[in-house]
Order: sequence, then C-alpha cells, then structure tokens
Amino acid sequence: MLRVQPRPLLIAIALTTAFAVGGCAGARPYERELLADPIMDFAVESGSEARELKWLEAREGSLGGVGGAGGGCACK
Repeated sequence: MLRVQPRPLLIAIALTTAFAVGGCAGARPYERELLADPIMDFAVESGSEARELKWLEAREGSLGGVGGAGGGCACK
C-alpha cells in the first residue's frame, strides 16, 4: 500500500507559498507613470490603437503621419 509522506508535501506547499508571496510588490511613484500608459489598458480597442500608433511612430525612423521621427527602435 502506498502512503504519502507529509514532510515533502509540506515542503512543497511552503515553497509554493513563499514564491507566491514573494512576487507581491507595490509600484513606486515614478513607476506608476509607465503603468498609466494607454497601451497598458485592458480594453481591446484602445490597446490595439495604442500598439498601432506606437508601431507607426517607430518604423524606420520615418515620420509615418503621426508624431516625430525616431531612431526606429521605439526608444525615441
């Protein structure tokens, strides 16, 4: 008959809990600006429009009809 040993199970539960709790962190004030970017919105229309706008602004460093010329790497 097979018996499950409680010690490895408890260790696995403790490690899983430690990793889950360790991943919780707050955003610092200077990081909130990046999180408030329209591309971070969960709405389908606004997200796709923001991604397309970002792509149009960054492609080949050209004007693209929107915004100014960049380096082509999206870093502006």
